[in-house]
Amino acid sequence: MSNTHHGSCLCGAVTYEVEGTFDSFFLCHCSYCRKDTGSAHAANLFSKSAKLRWLTGEDQITSFTVPGTRHSKTFCKTCGSATPRAQIGGRLVVVPAGSLDSDLSQRPDAHIMMGSKADWDDNLHEVETTDGLPG
Repeated sequence: MSNTHHGSCLCGAVTYEVEGTFDSFFLCHCSYCRKDTGSAHAANLFSKSAKLRWLTGEDQITSFTVPGTRHSKTFCKTCGSATPRAQIGGRLVVVPAGSLDSDLSQRPDAHIMMGSKADWDDNLHEVETTDGLPG
């Protein structure tokens, strides 16, 4: 399924489109992904063939790489939202799924790095759910 997806950061300064197919979709529970998302896991789409094009705000993007690792994150300088990035000399496009504004029918392929997941990340399907803010 080849198509074009659009996305943006929280403040709207950065907008982009990705044209092509995502090869994989992983929910990563490693400690780096938990730290850089502030959540139980990162949700990233990967493509070896898709093309990333910045529509606005490319100059608002900055990046950080954990010293001594390949773990990197790109984000908006203003609001801190995760943004897509090209890795491995541009041969791999990584898109944070939560940054997409367009619908995505693709389901995650796997939860990965479960050996380092957060202690509180068990049986979350049993936690109460609400349609809005808690009352």
